[in-house]
Amino acid sequence: MERLNSQLYLQNCHIIQQNERLRKKAQQLNQENQALLSEMKKKLPNANTNTNPDHNIGSSSAPDPVSSSKP
Repeated sequence: MERLNSQLYLQNCHIIQQNERLRKKAQQLNQENQALLSEMKKKLPNANTNTNPDHNIGSSSAPDPVSSSKP
């Protein structure tokens, strides 16, 4: 039983480390995305006035995965 508990503990530690790496990567990608979006909005000031509202730059119904996953 102790052996199984130790194995599960090590697996859990590995998963926690992997999760942290993924969280940092997601945060980095989100920052890059925001910078690119800002740059695109500067270059295309009329981009948000498209006739098709589903393709507006910056419209997103999904929450920020980085900030919503923090406790």
